[in-house]
Amino acid sequence: MKRMLVIRIKRCLACKSCELGCAIAHSESGELFGAILEQPASRSRVRVAGDAGFAMPLQCRQCETAPCMGVCPTKALNRSGVDDPIVLDHGLCIGCTWCVMACPFGVISLDEQRRAIVKCDQCFDLVQRGRLPACVTACPSGALTFQTSDDVSREKREACLVEFRRAAGQPGEAV
Repeated sequence: MKRMLVIRIKRCLACKSCELGCAIAHSESGELFGAILEQPASRSRVRVAGDAGFAMPLQCRQCETAPCMGVCPTKALNRSGVDDPIVLDHGLCIGCTWCVMACPFGVISLDEQRRAIVKCDQCFDLVQRGRLPACVTACPSGALTFQTSDDVSREKREACLVEFRRAAGQPGEAV
């Protein structure tokens, strides 16, 4: 079953650990000190946005009907299976930025040094090996999780039930 990145906004500390974890995971060395020295520097595929006590990690939403894939003239953006994320074939990307303009969430950017786009791939290679995306692993507050839609629905139902019991004066377990 397809898994997705889920954001719990109330938990986000705006610490940017997700950005750092992502940049390291997509670096040549795959480790902090090696990534710091790399040229060109590795770029994060997630960005923390917000102000005045409100922050939220932003990354590709892996649209079912993805405008970025539809406008790519070289088909550099593709999805191998219906449950797989949209990934970039660096060898095909010409840096035209059509996908940047087509993205409804503004989460695709151009890496000027490499003349190719940068977008979240949900750490597809890590997930294929049974691991979590780097941003999820790096998040100290649990603001980012990687779940199925069924898991998210179940958690919401349980939270509603707890809230209902609390409002009715019955003891309930916290979710």
